[in-house]
Amino acid sequence: MAAELHLVIGAGPVGTSVAHRLARDARRVRLVTRSGSGPEHPLIQRVAADASDSAALAVLAKRATVIYNCANPGSYPQWKRVWPPLAASILRAAESSGAVLVTLGNLYGYGPVTVPMTRDMPLRPTDPKGALRARMWEEALASHEAGRVRATEARASDYIGPTAPARSSVLAFYANATLADRMAWVFADPDQPHSWTAVNDIAATLITLGTDRRAWGSPWLVPSSAPVSTREVLSQLARIAGAGEPRLRRIPRGLLHTAGFFVPTMRELRGVLYQFDAPFAVDASATTDTLGLTASPWRKVLARTAPIWRERALVSRTA
Repeated sequence: MAAELHLVIGAGPVGTSVAHRLARDARRVRLVTRSGSGPEHPLIQRVAADASDSAALAVLAKRATVIYNCANPGSYPQWKRVWPPLAASILRAAESSGAVLVTLGNLYGYGPVTVPMTRDMPLRPTDPKGALRARMWEEALASHEAGRVRATEARASDYIGPTAPARSSVLAFYANATLADRMAWVFADPDQPHSWTAVNDIAATLITLGTDRRAWGSPWLVPSSAPVSTREVLSQLARIAGAGEPRLRRIPRGLLHTAGFFVPTMRELRGVLYQFDAPFAVDASATTDTLGLTASPWRKVLARTAPIWRERALVSRTA
């Protein structure tokens, strides 16, 4: 009997980690990207396709057990145009194939918070990107409640981990400067406590959600670090990597506002900086209590991340 088929959409750090983990557990993986890129493994079939093409994706999803939406449509200015048809296509593929739909989400939909976020907290986005992500979940949930699909979502905070690209989170972006012993210009308060999510923990959560029926019909927060400030994380990484103490300089908000008139990404970035202007903490106790998932030990996350990010930073400094 053939091994079950898992369809992974997107080969970024999370999609790649999901594909690796599934293949390691002897599960067949069909990895869909526009370029056909992705890790090489006998159980991973890499397919070049546009996942927003619903007819093509429906064919690729046939006989799939789980569909993992790990897509990343690119920079913020592209979200409004790219996400709606892409999310609709993936949802239709799950409905037509009968596969469980597991979506990689984020915390934007909660908007500014004054207490740690939980999975039951109402979605109150104040930014178009958060509203878009909230709408994606609401549409998937409506289909789930109508019996057309089995859907769930993993919500992660900003990425940390050796495979996280330099532009995958503000932390990785700042680290590319500080671990090369350069000044880092930061967009918001670097001393506010913030929860960070390890890439491997996101992948582990997604796979669990796809195979545990208790998860279906609900969103789940990925177990993340205890809140620690941006400055302190950079200091911890620097100590492990043998770099100097980070030097951070905050960009005035007025300058960011002016830059937004000329740089679309800066304009979109302003809408989510509230996450760093006040404490931003994750309470994933429901995920731990129900599904048994916990965050990786923080020291191990730092130890795995620091040397890789340091090497990358030094290369970019000399490029």
